[in-house]
Amino acid sequence: MALRQIAIYGKGGIGKSTTTQNLTAALAEKGRKVLVVGCDPKADSTRLLLGGLAQKTVLDTLRDEGEDIELDDIRKTGFGNTDCVESGGPEPGVGCAGRGIITSIGLLETLGAYTDDLDYVFYDVLGDVVCGGFAMPIREGKAKEIYIVASGEMMSLYAANNISKGVARYANSGGVRLGGIICNSRNVDRELELLRAFAEELGTKLVHFVPRDNIVQHAEIRRKTVIEYKSDAKQADEYRALATAVEENDLFVIPKPMTNDRLEEILLEYGLMDIPDDYVI
Repeated sequence: MALRQIAIYGKGGIGKSTTTQNLTAALAEKGRKVLVVGCDPKADSTRLLLGGLAQKTVLDTLRDEGEDIELDDIRKTGFGNTDCVESGGPEPGVGCAGRGIITSIGLLETLGAYTDDLDYVFYDVLGDVVCGGFAMPIREGKAKEIYIVASGEMMSLYAANNISKGVARYANSGGVRLGGIICNSRNVDRELELLRAFAEELGTKLVHFVPRDNIVQHAEIRRKTVIEYKSDAKQADEYRALATAVEENDLFVIPKPMTNDRLEEILLEYGLMDIPDDYVI
């Protein structure tokens, strides 16, 4: 199969990195060769795949060892033979974290990380696309497919709509397309219906609804993906279903972001912005 380069975006704290690692674990279980590039300064995009190993980031390696480094200095092997890289960020208070993404991807290309046996490259990107560095995977055409992790919470959907604006902005120059919305459930009322309506409004689809299950936290405490921690769990099957949905997806669109007024209309329709009768200002 041809190499697919995918960027996963979503509001901070939405469970984007957890979802990405469980998704890639499911793909690895299917025999796919996957490279995961963490594009978050927290450098936690590969922790579950590596069993909690504190991987040295690309920027830290460059700071400590200079430009003369080997690929194995920045790439580790994780669950299911996944390749794992963390871009990292600048020292606190110094520089733009987005520069780490630009530096890392350029270095990975130079060092030959994009090998012929790769099926997927996943970029796990910090949710804020205001900074040009964080938009780099879509701005430069590195990732052709975008998936947005969201929930039925209001601020999550605001962020998803803003991310869609970024995708639309770079669609013509970079060739990037939105592959769909992944719901990481928060057990919000009418969440499934809301996410379907939200996705339809953007011109895309809800790729998969991942239910909330405490086994995800149990696995994280043990520094594992759910598939590695308890492969026969129902939640493991949910991530397998997500992997299949991504693998078989053939709907890639230039999204149609909505105005804030229209987004709020949808939220009102599904009860997210209802004001209780007894509310007192």
